Amino acid sequence: MKKIENKMSRLFPGLDMNRLSFLPLLEEFFEGILLTDHRGRVLFVNEEQARIDDTSPDKLVGKKVTEIYHVDDGESPTMQCIQTGKPVKGLACFYRTSSGKIVNSIHNIFPLYEGRKLKGTICFIQDFSIIEQRFEAVFKPGKIKDLQKRPTAPDRSPRRDNGTRFRFRDIIGESREFLETLETARLAARSASPVMLFGETGTGKELIAQSIHNAGARSRQQYVAVNCAAIPENLLEGILFGTSRGAFTGAVDKAGLFERANGGTLFLDEINSMTVGLQAKLLRFIQERKIRRVGSVREISIDLKLISSVNENPHTSIARGSLRADLFYRLAVVFIRIPPLKERQEDLPGLITHFLGKINTLLDKNVNSISGDVMNLFERYPWPGNVRELEHVIEGAMNIMGREATIRVSHLPAHLTLFFAGNEDEKNPGSNSSFAGAGRINYYFPLSSSPGLQAPGPEIAATLPEKSRENEILLIRTALEKHFGRPSAAARTLGISPQLLHYKLKKYRINRRDYFL
Repeated sequence: MKKIENKMSRLFPGLDMNRLSFLPLLEEFFEGILLTDHRGRVLFVNEEQARIDDTSPDKLVGKKVTEIYHVDDGESPTMQCIQTGKPVKGLACFYRTSSGKIVNSIHNIFPLYEGRKLKGTICFIQDFSIIEQRFEAVFKPGKIKDLQKRPTAPDRSPRRDNGTRFRFRDIIGESREFLETLETARLAARSASPVMLFGETGTGKELIAQSIHNAGARSRQQYVAVNCAAIPENLLEGILFGTSRGAFTGAVDKAGLFERANGGTLFLDEINSMTVGLQAKLLRFIQERKIRRVGSVREISIDLKLISSVNENPHTSIARGSLRADLFYRLAVVFIRIPPLKERQEDLPGLITHFLGKINTLLDKNVNSISGDVMNLFERYPWPGNVRELEHVIEGAMNIMGREATIRVSHLPAHLTLFFAGNEDEKNPGSNSSFAGAGRINYYFPLSSSPGLQAPGPEIAATLPEKSRENEILLIRTALEKHFGRPSAAARTLGISPQLLHYKLKKYRINRRDYFL
């Protein structure tokens, strides 16, 4: 690195090397990285790009990109970026290096400005062969991994040989609508018909898809999942259907995910992100139960259960043109809506218990409670990121609370408390609580027994939870009486959501019709 910096200083004496302290960081990237000036001369190349080009970095620095790669200024994506001043994203191309090596790659190139003046470009290059190798590792039978997930605590549900980790018994939830969702999913597992899951990001679509596979007749066969939004569209077709030798430069005979899931289950996550052209090929598979590898004329018969998911209302996707209506009707033979967390407020205790136990193991903590203010805030927050956001909020709080055993508002991420900042009544999450004493009691969670809120420990008077319950019932009845049984108006008075009030009415067996005129 020092050798390259010295050479750059000699070649470009006006360059402030102190501003390039990020260069060592670029060496850690898995992609090849190329920095150029505004004329297309190479300022920096990381080791990965030098490996792709089968040379050493110091042989590339100082040269113009058109000298290194056998293209002219009009064809060079780097020169296109310099001439237009606009990014070049997701460009699939192949080029010949100065040593004669042919490289198939994906390029993402961005202009670098100082004020309004173009100073150069940064190019991220992914070698297609390396991408394929990584997907090989990801979708290898029995070793399916999620490359986007960071390491977490040891999972209590070990990965099975069929590529799954979850069953229905691992899913946490007691709310009526969520239990109905799980029951529909259990029934769908017994059928060979396609299943479509509809749920917001973070609601647990992957957990339910794996559970459907494990509850069905194909449970001993392979489960393969792919996020259609996470893979560039120019790669997805080959990954799904496979490739045939000669289909494009460097292509080899390789099975796709349909073939690897043959006999088992294929889960297509966020299918509304798939291009309409590729959706047409998927529709043909559903009709014919046969596929063709890219570049091949031979048809391959496939027998599998197809599970798909969408993260927005499918009718919205159809109206916008991102989801074919005929494909939707074929995939949604069984359509399952997964309720968001804001509609499952009664499931919060069980989920909190689970995440406290999981993250305690990860961080070597012993957190066993949250304050009443935090519980009140959790009940009123809409959770746009759903269950996944709840887990990250709890983990973020536990990272900064030292050896304390109770999560308090001061430990929560700033975005959560800022959500309430626009409303004066909400600035103190405990100030408008729907139950008396919310900020003065702690809610304890049994980390080694069944989920649920427990009575506070011996340091808090045993009658406080009982008094809190009595006062909460009194406040609810008073609000209903004031508004003649209208739940929305009563919820506004109490400072809670209508969904949470509905849950509490069921919990305390209060009939709002008793308060009608």
